[in-house]
Amino acid sequence: MAVGVTGSAGQAGPAGPAECAEAGREPGGPAGSGAEVPSPGERGSGPSDGPSGAPSGNRRGGLSGGPSDGSPGGLSGGPSGGSSGSPSGGPSARPAPAAAGTPARRPAGLRGLWLIPRQARPDAGPRAAARPRPVRRPTRPTRAAVLAVSVPAAVMLVLGLWGLDRGTMWRDESATFQVARRSLPELWHVLGTIDAVHGLYYALMHAVLAVRPDEIALRLPSVAASAATAALVGALGCRLARPRVGLWAGLLYAVTPFVSHYAQEGRSYALVATGAALATWMLVRAAEHGSYGRWAAYGAVVAGTALLHEFAVLLLAAHAVTLLLSRVPWRTWRRWGCAAAAACLPLIPLVIVSRGQSAQVSWIRTPGRPEAEALVKAFAGPGQPVLGAVLLLAAVALLAPARGRLPASPRRGALGLTAVALPWALVPPVLLYAAAQYQPLFLDRYLLFCLAGIPLLAAAGADRILGLVPWRRTVTAAGAVAVLAAFVAQLPLQERERLPTSRGDELAPVAAAAAQRARPGDAVLFLPLYERRVALAYPRDFTGLRDLTLKRSPAASGTLFGEEVTTAVLRDRLARLPSGSRVWVVGDTNTVGTRWFRAQRGEHAKTTALEEFCREEREAAVFVRGGSVSLYVRR
Repeated sequence: MAVGVTGSAGQAGPAGPAECAEAGREPGGPAGSGAEVPSPGERGSGPSDGPSGAPSGNRRGGLSGGPSDGSPGGLSGGPSGGSSGSPSGGPSARPAPAAAGTPARRPAGLRGLWLIPRQARPDAGPRAAARPRPVRRPTRPTRAAVLAVSVPAAVMLVLGLWGLDRGTMWRDESATFQVARRSLPELWHVLGTIDAVHGLYYALMHAVLAVRPDEIALRLPSVAASAATAALVGALGCRLARPRVGLWAGLLYAVTPFVSHYAQEGRSYALVATGAALATWMLVRAAEHGSYGRWAAYGAVVAGTALLHEFAVLLLAAHAVTLLLSRVPWRTWRRWGCAAAAACLPLIPLVIVSRGQSAQVSWIRTPGRPEAEALVKAFAGPGQPVLGAVLLLAAVALLAPARGRLPASPRRGALGLTAVALPWALVPPVLLYAAAQYQPLFLDRYLLFCLAGIPLLAAAGADRILGLVPWRRTVTAAGAVAVLAAFVAQLPLQERERLPTSRGDELAPVAAAAAQRARPGDAVLFLPLYERRVALAYPRDFTGLRDLTLKRSPAASGTLFGEEVTTAVLRDRLARLPSGSRVWVVGDTNTVGTRWFRAQRGEHAKTTALEEFCREEREAAVFVRGGSVSLYVRR
């Protein structure tokens, strides 16, 4: 016996377009069957009166299976069946008895409501057999979603290009500039001795600086990466909540001064943040539709991000907490575990090599409360009004989650915004802070990839509050205006990030001072040896000068600053200088003369030999921020 179709809420009616798209059928058709939609004459009368015109006794909306007994779901077998879905036509609606020896046929008017697909029936015509099953097509992003992604990217791009040329590099950028311009064999050589953690970034910048070796090209990849991160933050807000949340979160990320700082720096941190945002986006998609291809892509992005900076592997811990809070099924855990393990495999050689180069970060101190507070201000905004507002909105998102679910959307994933954003912003900093109590490696720039979780939480909290207002466009505009107000409040900080003084030192003024005073044939000496970075960053300013202490160049020795001669060789070179010869000393004013400098036997010996053979012309000394150029004359 065929089973009738009833409405999910106790009443019959055609399904809407959205429900039909989810069920894979046309509007008004039977669920999941793909059958031809019955014509109005076949569906039945639909009113509450039965075929006899009397009020029906069955108001459940199904097709009665017998007399008017009120049972739902059958085919009407009597004149008073009264089903709202029964065929019209009065007494003639009852099917005539089948002739002897002839198989009984269903009423023609109910043929389209059978649960058996019509294409499989022997009485189906060629038109029904040729009718294809509807195929669910991917929906296009709405205009609001496109704006939520593109507007933050455009704003971040403008802020990144604003004041990009500061007129000077600082010491970390100079390392990128001089290492990335070496040949690939020389680059491979230096990674075996120092800076292996930046090897992939140096290889990428090698291709960039081969096109145009200047400071603008040095920083452009970071600008583009920051714009991509702002777009990904907006996309995550759209997918996990709604377009206006993505718009607010992406804009708030773009106007954060800490983001602008590293968007204009020739180091890998902005690219690491992009990789982390992309990996989080791919995690959300893979958890929703967990194909093996998506999980493989997720693992590849995590691996690439961690190769840019190995501390980015802490993102896996944040994602594990996200999956735990979301209570995903075991199948998702299994596939994520395989992807995470595959992402960690390429890191094993990097970890082994970098452990042997740990001396280059021996200057980092054990973090305490000041470092933790500085990280919070960097993430949420250093200005007090902005800091308080962002933290308050994030607390609202955590303590007052949205009631119920947002309207159904094909983009909705299995993960929630809070479950994604909170571990992203919290877990890696906590783990690195705890590990740094034993091995000091805690720096705020190492954790830039976690910052995106804070704007997402703040935008979600704003949506909880402003969501009470019924006018959607007004609410969206109000949130954008609030982000603009945050930018205006922090505008002095943004302007300061574009100044040369925003970094630890300035190499260009030191090089320019040496170029203005030195003449070809003069000698130069660097105190300490790493101050040779000034000449490596701006080699034109030192053309024609003789380096008294250089034994092997940085490229030939596989080091950042080269190998220097012994003190005995330096004394011999100084002794051979003609009387009256000029020696220019380029020194780091932050270290020369300090306790650390006196503890370096080689550096202290260089000053002793210089003072033995030369006298200082104090009136010729020039001091600039972070450096000095002094003149010594051979006796």
